[in-house]
Amino acid sequence: MHSIVSKEMKRFNYLLSEIDSAYHEVTARLGISDSAMQILYTICDSDDPTSCPLQEICRRTGISKQTIHSAIHKLESEGVVYLTQSNGRHKIVHLTEAGQRLAERTALRIIEVENALLRAWSDEDVRQYLSLTERFLHDFRAQTQAIVLQASPFSSEEESQ
Repeated sequence: MHSIVSKEMKRFNYLLSEIDSAYHEVTARLGISDSAMQILYTICDSDDPTSCPLQEICRRTGISKQTIHSAIHKLESEGVVYLTQSNGRHKIVHLTEAGQRLAERTALRIIEVENALLRAWSDEDVRQYLSLTERFLHDFRAQTQAIVLQASPFSSEEESQ
């Protein structure tokens, strides 16, 4: 079977893969797991850079709840984070002092690099990059919705009725 992926899409997929690889490589060299880095990054990027709702961490990272819970349990056992209850069943993840120091050595340094890279670009380049990325995401979600509906186990039953 020959490839039906366009040259542009191959390049796009390659770049996404290389970006993921670059983040993984720096995270590993900093001595933490990818999921721990994403948790710390999300907390640092929240309204309160020392705490974040667990639900928000799950939503923003795209990591499975099970993986997030395992990573948070490990971070808790290492004295990096602790959990509190908020509004009934909702939990808040807080950085301990050790967690704040770890975040400063890891996630905050990554954020500084990212910000510096974007500052080095022209305002128009940043605007265009973000605009096109957002457009691709929006269009992808809209156009794949039909695929999801067609793949639903209920769609074939509904069509036969």
